[in-house]
Amino acid sequence: MKWPKIRIKRANVERVLIASSAALVLLLSVSSRNVETEMYEEPLESIPQAEVAAAAPVRDMQNTVVYYEDGDGYLVPVLREVERQDGIAKATLELMVQSARNDMDAARLGLSPVVPEGTTFELDIADGHARVDLGREALAASDKQQEENMRTAIVWALTEFDTVKDVNFLVGGQKRDTLTHGTNISGSYTRVGLNQEEPVQDVFAGADEVQMYFPSQDGRLLVPVSRTVYSDDDVATAVFEFLRGPKADSGLEAPLDSDVQLLGVSVKGGVVTINFSPEFTKIAEHSDGGVQAMRALMMTCTRYPGIKKVKILVDGKPYQVPVEDVPTFANVAAEVENSYPEVMLIE
Repeated sequence: MKWPKIRIKRANVERVLIASSAALVLLLSVSSRNVETEMYEEPLESIPQAEVAAAAPVRDMQNTVVYYEDGDGYLVPVLREVERQDGIAKATLELMVQSARNDMDAARLGLSPVVPEGTTFELDIADGHARVDLGREALAASDKQQEENMRTAIVWALTEFDTVKDVNFLVGGQKRDTLTHGTNISGSYTRVGLNQEEPVQDVFAGADEVQMYFPSQDGRLLVPVSRTVYSDDDVATAVFEFLRGPKADSGLEAPLDSDVQLLGVSVKGGVVTINFSPEFTKIAEHSDGGVQAMRALMMTCTRYPGIKKVKILVDGKPYQVPVEDVPTFANVAAEVENSYPEVMLIE
């Protein structure tokens, strides 16, 4: 087959060539721009950690003490790290209000906030006196126990600050004698009665109160307990009551075996020396090697002014305890969180 000849004018050829050249230039230009703007993301693990740390913004942090409630109704103090801010006392109270975020933070510790959802605070501190004006949402507490724990948690959280010695309450800007379920808020409140045990008998004149720490049932937290005694509130009395352990129905763990006897307590130069009977060595048989039991004993002793160190003797001879350093605080949030499995909240 013979193809027919096609005749094209020279001018048309030139126009086609010019158009083709222009299209080629445009295509190359677009391709070049695409190459220049293509992003490459380097895997994080291939970046030196020093560079990652240097790139992260530095946050100015400070410690504050928050009071949560555990499953048995005890108030538990927790040292938390928060961003430094003005009005840290009010910010601390706001961390104790029930909300999605606060509930999750507390749940990581095995605890829960104690102030009803939506409660707001107006706080005025002057000359050591704090006046807390609660929003009316505080009247929505579920029962009297929650009311009492809310009142006590607020008082203890605020009096953690050196600028606060006592606390007074208003609700919605008005003075009230009681909350919804009858909890008294008419007085001026100080740091007494944290997780107070029910006295075994009527309280008479001359009674005092000692505070001890006992491990929680799962052993991850230390819970402060106040007990009425008819002797001086001193370190010797506290150690004796600590040895007696918590009440049988308390839900708390006895830190030492019931057959351990206290042979003596002495204080000299900021060191309290405690002499136990040989049965004390059973502490090593605890699942954690006796760490929480010793931390509880140390916290019980060092809350007294001047006590900086605890020395243990067993039948008069030095005993190497499983805790070398005296804890600075009973419960530190980061440490407690690491001891719990991951918490999953279900809506």
